[in-house]
Amino acid sequence: MLRRGANWFSRVNVVGCSGSGKSTLSRRLSERLNHPYIEMDALFWKKGWTESHDEEFFARLEKALNREKWVLDGNYDRTMHIKWNKITAVVWVDYSFARTLAQAVRRALSRAWTGAEIWPDTGNRESFFGTFFTKDSVLLWTVRSHKSIRKRYQERMADPKFRHIHFVRLRSPAETRAFLDSLPHP
Repeated sequence: MLRRGANWFSRVNVVGCSGSGKSTLSRRLSERLNHPYIEMDALFWKKGWTESHDEEFFARLEKALNREKWVLDGNYDRTMHIKWNKITAVVWVDYSFARTLAQAVRRALSRAWTGAEIWPDTGNRESFFGTFFTKDSVLLWTVRSHKSIRKRYQERMADPKFRHIHFVRLRSPAETRAFLDSLPHP
Protein backbone atom coordinates (compact mmCIF):
# COMPACT_ATOMS: atom_id res chain seq x y z
CA MET A 1 0.00 0.00 0.00
CA LEU A 2 2.84 2.39 0.87
CA ARG A 3 5.49 3.12 -1.72
CA ARG A 4 8.66 2.67 0.31
CA GLY A 5 11.15 5.46 -0.04
CA ALA A 6 8.64 7.81 -1.62
CA ASN A 7 8.00 11.05 0.23
CA TRP A 8 4.36 10.95 -0.79
CA PHE A 9 3.10 11.55 2.75
CA SER A 10 4.46 15.06 3.35
CA ARG A 11 1.34 16.98 2.22
CA VAL A 12 -1.81 14.87 2.41
CA ASN A 13 -5.44 15.70 1.70
CA VAL A 14 -7.96 13.28 3.23
CA VAL A 15 -11.24 13.36 1.30
CA GLY A 16 -14.58 11.57 1.31
CA CYS A 17 -18.26 12.02 1.80
CA SER A 18 -19.59 13.68 4.94
CA GLY A 19 -19.76 11.01 7.61
CA SER A 20 -17.17 8.75 5.98
CA GLY A 21 -14.65 9.16 8.78
CA LYS A 22 -12.23 11.51 7.06
CA SER A 23 -11.78 13.74 10.14
CA THR A 24 -11.04 10.77 12.38
CA LEU A 25 -8.58 9.37 9.85
CA SER A 26 -7.01 12.80 9.29
CA ARG A 27 -6.34 13.21 13.02
CA ARG A 28 -4.85 9.70 13.27
CA LEU A 29 -2.74 10.26 10.17
CA SER A 30 -1.57 13.61 11.53
CA GLU A 31 -0.51 11.99 14.80
CA ARG A 32 1.14 9.04 13.07
CA LEU A 33 3.14 11.24 10.68
CA ASN A 34 3.69 14.00 13.25
CA HIS A 35 2.29 16.58 10.78
CA PRO A 36 -0.02 19.49 11.63
CA TYR A 37 -3.73 18.70 11.28
CA ILE A 38 -5.77 21.23 9.30
CA GLU A 39 -9.56 21.00 9.19
CA MET A 40 -11.13 22.82 6.25
CA ASP A 41 -14.52 23.14 7.97
CA ALA A 42 -12.84 25.01 10.84
CA LEU A 43 -11.35 27.41 8.30
CA PHE A 44 -14.66 27.86 6.49
CA TRP A 45 -17.36 28.14 9.18
CA LYS A 46 -17.67 31.28 11.30
CA LYS A 47 -19.87 32.01 14.32
CA GLY A 48 -23.56 31.25 13.97
CA TRP A 49 -23.02 28.87 11.04
CA THR A 50 -21.99 31.79 8.84
CA GLU A 51 -20.10 30.78 5.71
CA SER A 52 -16.84 32.46 4.81
CA HIS A 53 -16.59 34.28 1.50
CA ASP A 54 -14.21 32.58 -0.89
CA GLU A 55 -11.59 35.35 -0.63
CA GLU A 56 -11.26 34.99 3.15
CA PHE A 57 -11.58 31.19 3.05
CA PHE A 58 -8.88 30.91 0.37
CA ALA A 59 -6.58 33.25 2.33
CA ARG A 60 -7.02 31.19 5.53
CA LEU A 61 -6.34 27.98 3.60
CA GLU A 62 -3.24 29.37 1.89
CA LYS A 63 -1.88 30.53 5.24
CA ALA A 64 -2.59 27.15 6.88
CA LEU A 65 -0.88 25.27 4.03
CA ASN A 66 2.17 27.52 4.03
CA ARG A 67 4.40 24.88 5.62
CA GLU A 68 6.37 21.89 4.45
CA LYS A 69 4.17 19.15 5.95
CA TRP A 70 0.49 18.82 6.80
CA VAL A 71 -2.60 16.63 6.80
CA LEU A 72 -5.61 18.44 5.38
CA ASP A 73 -9.12 17.23 6.17
CA GLY A 74 -11.81 18.12 3.63
CA ASN A 75 -13.09 18.33 0.10
CA TYR A 76 -14.19 21.86 -0.90
CA ASP A 77 -13.65 21.43 -4.63
CA ARG A 78 -13.39 25.15 -5.28
CA THR A 79 -10.10 25.10 -3.33
CA MET A 80 -8.34 22.51 -5.49
CA HIS A 81 -6.15 25.17 -7.14
CA ILE A 82 -4.78 25.93 -3.66
CA LYS A 83 -4.71 22.62 -1.82
CA TRP A 84 -3.60 20.40 -4.70
CA ASN A 85 -0.94 22.85 -5.87
CA LYS A 86 1.81 21.19 -3.82
CA ILE A 87 -0.01 18.08 -2.64
CA THR A 88 1.81 14.77 -2.51
CA ALA A 89 -1.06 12.41 -1.63
CA VAL A 90 -4.82 12.14 -1.49
CA VAL A 91 -6.31 9.59 0.88
CA TRP A 92 -9.89 8.88 -0.14
CA VAL A 93 -12.19 7.34 2.47
CA ASP A 94 -14.64 5.56 0.17
CA TYR A 95 -16.83 3.42 2.36
CA SER A 96 -20.19 2.07 1.21
CA PHE A 97 -23.21 4.34 1.26
CA ALA A 98 -24.84 2.32 4.08
CA ARG A 99 -21.75 2.50 6.30
CA THR A 100 -21.19 6.20 5.59
CA LEU A 101 -24.81 7.08 6.34
CA ALA A 102 -24.80 5.02 9.55
CA GLN A 103 -21.61 6.77 10.70
CA ALA A 104 -23.08 10.17 9.82
CA VAL A 105 -26.24 9.42 11.82
CA ARG A 106 -24.21 8.27 14.86
CA ARG A 107 -22.04 11.38 14.71
CA ALA A 108 -25.05 13.68 14.31
CA LEU A 109 -26.90 12.07 17.21
CA SER A 110 -23.84 12.31 19.42
CA ARG A 111 -23.24 15.96 18.56
CA ALA A 112 -26.90 16.89 19.01
CA TRP A 113 -27.13 14.99 22.32
CA THR A 114 -23.98 16.49 23.85
CA GLY A 115 -24.44 19.96 22.40
CA ALA A 116 -20.68 20.20 22.07
CA GLU A 117 -19.27 23.12 20.13
CA ILE A 118 -17.91 21.75 16.87
CA TRP A 119 -15.14 24.31 16.25
CA PRO A 120 -13.65 26.48 18.99
CA ASP A 121 -15.00 30.00 19.43
CA THR A 122 -17.79 29.61 16.87
CA GLY A 123 -20.68 28.56 19.08
CA ASN A 124 -21.66 26.21 16.26
CA ARG A 125 -23.49 23.16 17.54
CA GLU A 126 -25.66 20.55 15.89
CA SER A 127 -29.26 20.19 17.00
CA PHE A 128 -31.77 17.39 16.55
CA PHE A 129 -34.05 19.67 14.57
CA GLY A 130 -31.31 20.99 12.29
CA THR A 131 -29.86 17.55 11.76
CA PHE A 132 -33.07 15.70 10.97
CA PHE A 133 -35.66 18.22 9.84
CA THR A 134 -34.10 20.94 7.68
CA LYS A 135 -32.97 21.25 4.09
CA ASP A 136 -29.46 22.09 5.40
CA SER A 137 -29.16 18.77 7.23
CA VAL A 138 -25.73 17.17 7.07
CA LEU A 139 -27.51 13.83 6.74
CA LEU A 140 -29.42 15.02 3.71
CA TRP A 141 -26.11 16.27 2.29
CA THR A 142 -24.60 12.80 2.82
CA VAL A 143 -27.51 11.15 0.99
CA ARG A 144 -27.35 13.59 -1.90
CA SER A 145 -23.59 13.74 -2.36
CA HIS A 146 -22.24 10.23 -1.75
CA LYS A 147 -22.63 9.05 -5.36
CA SER A 148 -21.33 12.25 -6.95
CA ILE A 149 -18.29 12.40 -4.65
CA ARG A 150 -17.42 8.81 -5.53
CA LYS A 151 -17.70 9.58 -9.26
CA ARG A 152 -15.63 12.75 -8.92
CA TYR A 153 -12.71 11.05 -7.14
CA GLN A 154 -12.76 8.06 -9.49
CA GLU A 155 -12.36 10.51 -12.37
CA ARG A 156 -9.56 12.40 -10.60
CA MET A 157 -7.63 9.23 -9.88
CA ALA A 158 -7.68 8.43 -13.62
CA ASP A 159 -6.97 11.99 -14.79
CA PRO A 160 -3.40 12.36 -16.20
CA LYS A 161 -3.12 15.92 -14.86
CA PHE A 162 -3.12 14.43 -11.34
CA ARG A 163 -0.54 11.71 -11.99
CA HIS A 164 1.91 13.50 -9.66
CA ILE A 165 -0.44 12.72 -6.75
CA HIS A 166 -0.25 9.42 -4.89
CA PHE A 167 -3.88 8.28 -4.41
CA VAL A 168 -4.88 5.88 -1.66
CA ARG A 169 -8.46 4.62 -1.79
CA LEU A 170 -9.74 3.05 1.43
CA ARG A 171 -12.96 1.05 1.06
CA SER A 172 -13.35 -0.41 4.55
CA PRO A 173 -12.26 0.12 8.15
CA ALA A 174 -9.98 -2.93 7.76
CA GLU A 175 -8.21 -1.28 4.81
CA THR A 176 -7.92 1.92 6.83
CA ARG A 177 -6.31 0.09 9.77
CA ALA A 178 -3.91 -1.69 7.41
CA PHE A 179 -3.02 1.62 5.77
CA LEU A 180 -2.26 3.28 9.10
CA ASP A 181 -0.24 0.26 10.22
CA SER A 182 1.82 0.43 7.02
CA LEU A 183 3.02 3.96 7.70
CA PRO A 184 6.50 4.59 9.07
CA HIS A 185 6.78 6.04 12.54
CA PRO A 186 8.25 9.52 12.74
